[in-house]
Amino acid sequence: MTFIEALSSENLDRIRSFPKADLHNHFVLGGSREYIFNKTGYKITPISSPLKSMSEMDSWSSKYIGNRFNGPEGRKLLIEATFAQAKFDGVSVLEIGEDVWGLSEFFNNDIEELVYSFQEANYKIAPEIELRLQIGLSRHCPIDYLMDCLMHFWGHKEFYSIDLYGDELAQPIENFIPIYEKAAENGLVLKAHIGEWGTAQDIVTAVKALHLDEVQHGIAAVQDEDVVDFLVENDIRLNITPSSNVLLGRVPDMADHPIAQLYRKGVNVTINSDDVLIFDSDVSKEYLRLYKSGCLTKEELDDIRLNGLNI
Repeated sequence: MTFIEALSSENLDRIRSFPKADLHNHFVLGGSREYIFNKTGYKITPISSPLKSMSEMDSWSSKYIGNRFNGPEGRKLLIEATFAQAKFDGVSVLEIGEDVWGLSEFFNNDIEELVYSFQEANYKIAPEIELRLQIGLSRHCPIDYLMDCLMHFWGHKEFYSIDLYGDELAQPIENFIPIYEKAAENGLVLKAHIGEWGTAQDIVTAVKALHLDEVQHGIAAVQDEDVVDFLVENDIRLNITPSSNVLLGRVPDMADHPIAQLYRKGVNVTINSDDVLIFDSDVSKEYLRLYKSGCLTKEELDDIRLNGLNI
């Protein structure tokens, strides 16, 4: 059976058996609820209807996550849970990482301990998965603070990429130029969350200012043909998370998700999970939901899958 045949039969187990990439996964919320329950006896329930605001998402996180996994062992459990989820889902390329503030909070300010924790979980849970280790930045943090934290990360070749996330309006994107210049010097793939809550033009501004290789979300691009053309001409990849877009009210329903328009206009797109624990959004479910809604054809979805794997 091929991936296309698995989609045609709407066979989720078979869909999971095919390799996929997950290039937009926040590991704290990206893990297997079954793994967490088996280790702790604690049940995490995903949302079942769209949220009205980011504050509602924060309320969910406070209720189900909060301080429950604080501390080094709790953090390592969440890392393991993410690999367990990815393995179950047939993910063969997984891009995850720690926010820079987590180095002192959970890993004794020891970068080797942080790297080892991810690599150990990779080897222990799913050695067949290619780990692409990411440096995470919270957009609300002062630049000087971020630069100080990053001093521990620069020069460590284990890191594959850098990503900026959080409130898109927290501070001007230009403030992060010195950080991204240094990241480029370190050979990192340059990524940032843009165009989920902001405008199409915000995407162009961020790509130009930070010399981004990839954009997390970027769905607002569909609002402006010039921006779509810009993405195509510069081969800027959009790592899209359909279920979270719907459940955060950024898209009215799966059938009308802008990923179809963007893909058909030639934009480089991938399909990813985002926050599995909140949105019940593992990658295989995303493919199946997009197919069942009629948003994309099975052939288009297979092409996107292979693109994410660089095949």
